[in-house]
Amino acid sequence: MSFPPRAYPRVIIVGAGLGGLMLAILLDKMGVPYHIFERASKVKPLGALMSVNGNILALFDQLGMLEDIMNVSLVSLNSSLYTEKLEKITEIDVRTHYEYTGYKFLMFPRPDLYAVLLNKIPPERISFGKRVLLTKRQSSGVQIVCSDNTCYEGDIIVGADGAYSAVRHNMFREMREQQEQEVHYFGGSSIVIPPSDTKDFAIPYLCMVGTTRSMDPHKYPVLRHPNTQLHHVIGESTPYSWTVITVPRNRFCWSVTMQVKDQAEAKEQRFMNSEWGPEANEKLIEIVRDFPVTFGGTLGEIIDSTPKNGISKVMLEEKLFETWYHGGIVLIGDGAMNAMQDAVILANCIYDLEDLRPESLTAAFQDYKEQRYSHAKKQVFNSRLNAKLSSGQTRTERIVRHVVLNLLPRSIQNKQFSKDAAYRPQCTFLPRVPDKGTIPSLPQKPSRRYQAEIRAAAGVSVEEMMRRDSKVDLYCASSMRSDAYLVPKGA
Repeated sequence: MSFPPRAYPRVIIVGAGLGGLMLAILLDKMGVPYHIFERASKVKPLGALMSVNGNILALFDQLGMLEDIMNVSLVSLNSSLYTEKLEKITEIDVRTHYEYTGYKFLMFPRPDLYAVLLNKIPPERISFGKRVLLTKRQSSGVQIVCSDNTCYEGDIIVGADGAYSAVRHNMFREMREQQEQEVHYFGGSSIVIPPSDTKDFAIPYLCMVGTTRSMDPHKYPVLRHPNTQLHHVIGESTPYSWTVITVPRNRFCWSVTMQVKDQAEAKEQRFMNSEWGPEANEKLIEIVRDFPVTFGGTLGEIIDSTPKNGISKVMLEEKLFETWYHGGIVLIGDGAMNAMQDAVILANCIYDLEDLRPESLTAAFQDYKEQRYSHAKKQVFNSRLNAKLSSGQTRTERIVRHVVLNLLPRSIQNKQFSKDAAYRPQCTFLPRVPDKGTIPSLPQKPSRRYQAEIRAAAGVSVEEMMRRDSKVDLYCASSMRSDAYLVPKGA
């Protein structure tokens, strides 16, 4: 008995965000052909602070990229919350994360991480200025049609093009068309798009962000501190909250956040902010110019030290979709951490493909969703909760913030923190990096193919390998099922 030869699908990645770039790096590691199509004509240095921890750094470690991330980062030990009068509310300690995972909490500007990932992509594997308008099913696979009338074929289309994904839109269109055909010919259809997938996103937060040029440490002595200093101010007489953080090369990352009141305002803001960019920022800059900063001076002085083309106004909104794939199309989520974790699990499933038959692709995509869904659900819940705690302005949110930050026992916070720290996915087709912290990482579904390759090289038969692995598979499957109980109620 032998395993079938590796399948090498032609993968079309739509979107050169962090998730798309990470997937490309992983496909490159396994020798799978791919090409990235990005609608922007060039790389834009947009976005502000990002933070990463053991939940994704274990993957960077496995890929030999940990030092690359460390070189553009500062270590975070804590973050501080203040009133608009700059009176400290509380300090949140994150040092236990290093104890739990063996990886430090790192902070850096988003463009710096983007540059690290983009540097790993061969230039001939990425095309800018390629806006995808249409996806099609072909007899030999799938096809995308771009706005410049060019067409490209492959076996898999990966939608990594953000919250308002053109790939998702086309996938839903294809599903509806197929559903109508099945109803017409057979009187019914097995294809269902859950109603929640077509509803608007939850009421979002409007956020303006940027990263300054190199600043004078004599004017801002905090820049000399070896660790990141994150100070977040929660408005009381104003609907805004603002954050200023020190990052490498004597720079500040900053953000201003406002909670959108209702869906009508949300729709208006989505229309005005369909793309990241510096447009329509001046009005908001004037509103927040005189807001005080804990490091000295005003927010306006920080903003004035930021390149104009590096200031963007964005909508912070999240939604957990129920439909992750259809036919030869599969989606990865939005949000840096979520998207990169999606990418590694999807890559693992692609590695184990036995062939490129439609049913094999569907099985791989279903496996991908089953491995990721509960974790993605928890991440969306945690992200929404963190947004409410840091920037929520309603009376209820202020009460919840007071309870969580001042009355919730530290032991309960650490318990939840340790649960979150346990999810540290890695590639199952590469040698695994051993756990480094005190909290063991959650077991992952092993790659039968990779195990067969390793044991074949060691002279172990496939039959013996399968017999040995049966208990491991049962253990891992049980662990994955039990993890669903880590999702908070109401998530």
